[in-house]
Amino acid sequence: MAAMLRICAALSVAVLLLAGCGSDDNSSSSSTQQSTSTAAGGGSQQASAQGKQTFTQNCGGCHTLADAKTNGQVGPNLDEIGPDKATVQRQVINGGGKMPSFKGKLTTAQIDGVATYVSSVAGKS
Repeated sequence: MAAMLRICAALSVAVLLLAGCGSDDNSSSSSTQQSTSTAAGGGSQQASAQGKQTFTQNCGGCHTLADAKTNGQVGPNLDEIGPDKATVQRQVINGGGKMPSFKGKLTTAQIDGVATYVSSVAGKS
């Protein structure tokens, strides 16, 4: 009988632990989905502001971009070449020429933000 009680107690603890883990995953997933959907709709101005901030802090020393009020002379003038989003992402991730790779230095979200920002404002000011 004592062995049966220990088994029931162990199973109860296991069930509670698993239930707790499931709860954490769901709330985390829900939170991630909520912030993703917030950024996707209506949050584009915030995303653009974050992309601009990331650009000014990490790219503006080397690149000229009128909207960001930067006038770097090491890399190409982004207003003159007007790169598309895919080109900016590829260059930021891989680097090339004198430009270092920013993979691992910037998050995926920051790289996406910079690419979106640069491709939407380059050559338009």
